Amino acid sequence: MSGRRLEVVDDDALSCTPLSREALSEHEAVDVARVFAALSDPVRLRLLSLVASGDEVCSCDLEGPLGKSQPTVSHHTRVLVEAGLIQGERRGRWVWWRAVPERLAQAAAILAP
Repeated sequence: MSGRRLEVVDDDALSCTPLSREALSEHEAVDVARVFAALSDPVRLRLLSLVASGDEVCSCDLEGPLGKSQPTVSHHTRVLVEAGLIQGERRGRWVWWRAVPERLAQAAAILAP
């Protein structure tokens, strides 16, 4: 793929240890809180589901299903990028988004019993 990658890289990944088995460090708690704060907004949760359900999704195809303007979509994608849940690649005028499966799996694992 050509274009500019848009992603936030955090050297310390979200812990995969379930909360019920081990206490989080302060750094892990901040990271987990950022992920769940990003997921706590219904628009972002829906946006993530749209992106995760396909290989990649153009930002131009998100406005309609979300019923939101381009600046609003950009705001919500930025929050998801900062949480490490999606990454994008700029191609010309548009950004093409993909979910980060490893990060989604880590978020799910943290809540496992």
